[in-house]
Amino acid sequence: MDNLIVWADVPVLDLDRAMRFYGAVLQRPFVTMEGMDGVALPGPNEGEDPSGQDMSVAFDLVQRQEVTPSHEGCTIYLEAGDDARGMLQRAAEAGGEILSPAAFMGEMVGTIGFFQDSEGNRIGVHQQGGA
Repeated sequence: MDNLIVWADVPVLDLDRAMRFYGAVLQRPFVTMEGMDGVALPGPNEGEDPSGQDMSVAFDLVQRQEVTPSHEGCTIYLEAGDDARGMLQRAAEAGGEILSPAAFMGEMVGTIGFFQDSEGNRIGVHQQGGA
């Protein structure tokens, strides 16, 4: 099944701080792209296509005057594999705050939890099945 969501911008106030935070949470580097001021993208994991073309849904960190981090609006959920609790813990250790611990929401939804990132955004964590 194709994903209906193809891209998400995460608003940030401090791009370098957000790159360190999300690098720790997702355990992969973030990189800036030439010609894209104020934007950082997740770099490839070992063995991935360096162009990032194998990512079915991606997101970037964006520092622009027109965007403001918040808890309101759309919520982005990050795939935690089989470790939603671990991803929430990494967020807390990297300077974020756990807003809601990982909780099983039923077979259809799986396990979700929420953290506040280094910039003030509310971000969801998803794990298929129970934690």
